[in-house]
This record gives sequence, structure tokens and C-alpha cells, in this order.
Amino acid sequence: MRRTLGRRTFGRRSLGQRLASLGLAALIGLGQAPIALAQAATPAVAAKRPNIVVILVDDAALMDFGAFGGEARTPNIDRLARSGAMFTSYRTSPLCSPSRSMLLTGVDNHRAGVATIEEILPPSQKGKHGYNLHFEPGVLTIADRLKANGYRTLMAGKWHLGHGEGDLPNGHGFDRSLALDASGADNWQPKPYMPYYTEAPWFEDGKPAKLPKNFYSSDLLVDRLKGYIDEKPAGAQPFFAYLAFQAVHIPVQAPKEVSDRYQGRFDAGWAAVRAARNERAKALGLIPADAPTVGMPDFARDWNKLTPEEKAIYARAMEVYSGMLESMDASIGRLMQHLQARGELDNTLFVVTSDNGPEFSDPVHAPGMDIWMALHGYAWKLKGQGEKGSLNFIGRDWAAALAAPSRLFKFYTTEGGLRVPLILSGPGVAPGQRIAAPAFVTDITPTLVDFAGATAGPAGVSLDGRSLKPVLTGQAKTVRGADEPVGIEVSGNAALFRGHLKLTRVMPPLGDGQWRLFDLETDPAETKDLAKDRPELFQAMLKDYEAYEARVGVAKLPPGYTTQQQLMSNALDRQKGSIAVLAGGALVLVLGGVGFLIWRRRKARA
Repeated sequence: MRRTLGRRTFGRRSLGQRLASLGLAALIGLGQAPIALAQAATPAVAAKRPNIVVILVDDAALMDFGAFGGEARTPNIDRLARSGAMFTSYRTSPLCSPSRSMLLTGVDNHRAGVATIEEILPPSQKGKHGYNLHFEPGVLTIADRLKANGYRTLMAGKWHLGHGEGDLPNGHGFDRSLALDASGADNWQPKPYMPYYTEAPWFEDGKPAKLPKNFYSSDLLVDRLKGYIDEKPAGAQPFFAYLAFQAVHIPVQAPKEVSDRYQGRFDAGWAAVRAARNERAKALGLIPADAPTVGMPDFARDWNKLTPEEKAIYARAMEVYSGMLESMDASIGRLMQHLQARGELDNTLFVVTSDNGPEFSDPVHAPGMDIWMALHGYAWKLKGQGEKGSLNFIGRDWAAALAAPSRLFKFYTTEGGLRVPLILSGPGVAPGQRIAAPAFVTDITPTLVDFAGATAGPAGVSLDGRSLKPVLTGQAKTVRGADEPVGIEVSGNAALFRGHLKLTRVMPPLGDGQWRLFDLETDPAETKDLAKDRPELFQAMLKDYEAYEARVGVAKLPPGYTTQQQLMSNALDRQKGSIAVLAGGALVLVLGGVGFLIWRRRKARA
């Protein structure tokens, strides 16, 4: 019998910014180069099996890391990219929880039990198999599999994969965990970032967590993970660590001194940034040199028509965004330094990727948000943007720019929502590789099982992904045949891949729900629909997609469904209790005031 956890409350806490612990003095402020992966042998005994660290960035675009052409300084991620393999045709799902469920299990999100996210789940899908939004019985995580093979299993960061009893990380194979059971939260304080939530539910090993008085999220997660790692001597037992950062999810926040390093970098506006990324994508070989590219979409505002005040605040939003990436990278560097000091860095396999494309939402200007922000100590203004008390975001214009060379962003199954960076680096991975073979989020778990030699334990639900180890070791050019279909679906947005061919459906409000066919090899920006030119192929791939839907159990959406409307409806439902309390409090104040006036009048007459 399943039951949901009761409401968690943390009470009032005094929280200040944690700046000194960012580790920037060692990694950046003193000009020290990022640490190397190949170090001299240390007295520590190296484990025979590799340690594994999976680093998941939240809402990062394909080109956000320096190695992929981004503006932010990410020297430690870049070093991992140079010392290992960069996948340039890796795709995930367009939304966070479905992506995380596939990454951690190797199973399609519907079969895994996390078809979408609860924030946008329509009532008609509730209770259907795959839409309970927690792992279904028999679905094993990579932590389950590696733990059965002698690994310690550790986790720090965002979970968002079910919050009923037994649904937190400690119920899915993790020995130690600090988990945020929500889509996001403030980075400086344990408080919610949107009206859907009444709190920021942090848990440690399945119990409400006590966070430090002062923290910044990227530091907090790495500090806690380092502590978990140190609970065993170096080399005593291999470990698997899942590090799921809040960066660069809303609220986009970073220490001021880091954000200030990007002053003026984005003053030319979003169209200029997109154009520059398009060109860098060609120079770096992310797309062919002769591939067509597109500029800003029709819905984008003209940067030159913004007021000076608007330009300043939107440019600053991107400075903070870059600062958040750099701060996260510095924390990754601190983790790498820690492993180096333990003598375990050389024997650690790193995976670095993103759950989906860039976030386009603007929470600040939603109806009634000004009241909610005031009640929760948030503001959106130039001074202090990205610092404590700031609800910063980049919005859909910047998201469209960051998605270059692709179209659209998170939520949508265009390449801007699906195509993200993937880096593997460590023992068994030759340095300097650029791999163009198609890879998918479900491939991560079987790849790690393969590298760990994890053969023991229960079989669980069958995997949908394939191990990428043959590609990484040069034994194969690809792990799938050119005609082998791979489907993706989240809340109506859907895609089906066959090699470099892609069938896709983009739902309203930015799409029309119609199927289109693209050849990504020559047209990575999805500019030319081939459905009419190649009708037989189009119909064959439609049949492939229908077979995919039937196999994994995709549920129909109600007529007129849009994610934005459903999010607002679900948020109002979640806040009914709080609204009732506020309304009751207001009524008490009004009645009390009326009673006081009546008393004063009677007293005066007496």
C-alpha cells in the first residue's frame, strides 16, 4: 500500500550568502589551471573497478559549456572533454523528470513510470500506467544495479522522481543521499521558487534534511557528496555518485563577483548571441560548414526596441546565467581535487550532460506572481539580480538564442529541446574523441553497467538503451542500425529517430501538432520538411512511431491541452490550502478591525 509523505516544514532559518566556499580562489582567483586527470601515482590503493560520477546539469543548452562553444568559463568540464569523449549527436527528452528517469534506469520514461512531470499532468492521465510519476515495480536504477555488484551508491541534488514512501533515492538503491524532491528551489535558501510549491522539500537519506545556515546550492551539493565519499577509505570500495546540480534552472542565481566577470558580454542582445553561436557551431564541427542556419524565431522581440532599462536587466540575466555555470564548474573542480587528494581521480569515470535544452519560462510576469513574490521575499530588479532574494530567469528570447544551432528549447522535441552535450572521461575512454554516432539518454545506464562489469543482481525491467562502450573503445562506429527507430514522447511533444532522419511533432503554443520529417545530417536546424518529398518514408516512420506508442503505453492528452494552462491549473489546486489560510487570515483581520471600530464608537458615546 503506497502512501504519500506528509507535508514537510522547515521553519524559519537565517540564511546568508556563502561566497568563500565556492573554491574560486584556488581554481580561478589565483589563476591556477584546472586540475589534470592524469596524475602521478599516490600511495592510495586504486580500486580494480572504476568509480563513477554522473554530473547532470539542469536546463543547459548544447553549446553552454566552453568545450562546446559557450560563453561561460568552464575549465574543469572542458578538461574532462579534452581528456575523454565528446558526443555531438546525443539526445535526451525535452523535460527534466522523464530525462532523469531514463538516464538513471536505461528504460523509456513511460515504461519507467515517469511519462511527464506532475506540474503539467492532466487529470485524465492520472493513475494510468507510466503516469504515476514514480518508478514502476521492477524498474531498477543504475544505483540498484551497481549496489548489487559491490558499489557504494551516493547522490546529491535534484531528484523529482516521486515523493511517496519508498520513492526517494534511499528507496532506489542509494546508500547516502541529499535530495531536493521538487522541480527546483532557491539556491541561497531552502524556499520554493514558484507557486506550485509551498516549501523546498530537501531530504537526507529519506528524512527531512537540515541544511547549513549559509549555503549556495552548487557548493552545498559537492560538500555533502565529498562527505559521503570520505565515509570510506580511498580504494576500499568503488563508488557511484550522482551529482544533479540546480544550475542553471530557474531561479538563475550566482555570486555577484562571478557574474560580474561577464559584464558587457551580452549587451549586443540575443540575436547577436545566436548568430555567434551558429558560426561557432560550424567552426567546431557541431554542424556541417554548409548547413543552413536560422536566426531568432518570429516570436522574439527586437533587442533594439527595448528600453535601456530592459536591455540592462535582460543582459544582466545572462551575466548571472554564465556566473551560475562558472560557479558550478568550480564546484566540479573542487570535487576533482578532492578525488585527486584521495588518489582516486585516475580511477574515476565521469559523465557530464544536461537533462534537456534551455529553459524559456518567465515566472515573474505571470498573473498574480508579484503578490506571491512579495510574500516569499523575491524581487526582479537590476540591483541584486541573481543574488539572495532575486527570482532571476533568462526567458524565451535568450533561450532561443542559447539553443543555437537548433530551434526552440525545453518542452519541445525540436533539436533545441533534445540535443544537449554529453562527455565521458576516465579509465577505458581514450582522450580527444569526437563521436558523431547517435546516442540517447537511455544509453547511459547500460554504458555504466558495462564499464563497471555489473553482471550480478536482479534482472529487472528490460533496458531500452544500448551500451556505448563499443563506440568509445573503437570496436564499433555505432550501436544501432541506420533503420532502427528510437522514439521519444512527453506531453504530446514527440519525435522518432532513424539514424540521421527525424520525425517530429511540436505541440502548441509554439507548434501546430503536425508531423514533419527532417534529415538532420544536412539540415540540423530543421528548416525543410521532407514529408511531401518522401511520402513513403514519412508513412513508414509514422507507423514506427505508432508502434512505439503502443509498446511503451503513451496515454492520450485531453482536447485543447497546453502545458502552460495545465501548469497554472495544477498550481492553483496545490495552493488552495494556502489561499484559504490567507483568505481566512484576511477575514479575521477585517472582522477584528470592524469590531475594534464598533468598540471605540461605543466607548466614545459612553
